[in-house]
Amino acid sequence: MGVVFVLRHDIPYAAAGQVVGLLGGSFDPAHAGHAHITREALKRFGLDQVWWLVSPGNPLKARGPAPMAQRISKARAVMDHPRVQITGIEARLGIRYTAQTLRALRLLYPQVRFVWLMGADNLAQFHLWQDWREIADSVPMGILARPGQRISARMSRASTLYAAHRIGGRFSQKLAQADAPAWCFVNVPMMDVSSSAIRAVGEWSTQTG
Repeated sequence: MGVVFVLRHDIPYAAAGQVVGLLGGSFDPAHAGHAHITREALKRFGLDQVWWLVSPGNPLKARGPAPMAQRISKARAVMDHPRVQITGIEARLGIRYTAQTLRALRLLYPQVRFVWLMGADNLAQFHLWQDWREIADSVPMGILARPGQRISARMSRASTLYAAHRIGGRFSQKLAQADAPAWCFVNVPMMDVSSSAIRAVGEWSTQTG
């Protein structure tokens, strides 16, 4: 990619040598389930920080999300934790695909180790993401089980192709220092809540003004 130019005060801080988990999504809206898997990721994968990457929009979804400022404000209200940062860095960099994001972050933070975090439902469709092989080959991935998605995730194209690079759940603390490709699937206590369900019952209204 081209030269990455962004003001340092506009982006999260990470010290050299830290391991940062990246949880991307539209967060439309952020909810207790996101906070739950974030706390589990910090604990299970031995991360120094987790950054929520509030995306401009999910390329796999036809419907656009609520305004960025509204989603970030909600995310900060839901996830108030000293080791979690909420950022709209993708919008500031003018990118929207995960592979592009990882390329940019590695240029901006050459001495920081990143771990890509996602729910098991995302692993089930991971092979549909743009440049998904590049993502898997560039950073370790931490997969957190969500309600009803364990079987489909374990049978997914990505998990089958990268089966030899899987780290067992009881060794999840090793993921942070593993060289890609590497991934670890951990079961976490269930919390059956979703952004789509919240929108469906009218508990999240977009503010366009």
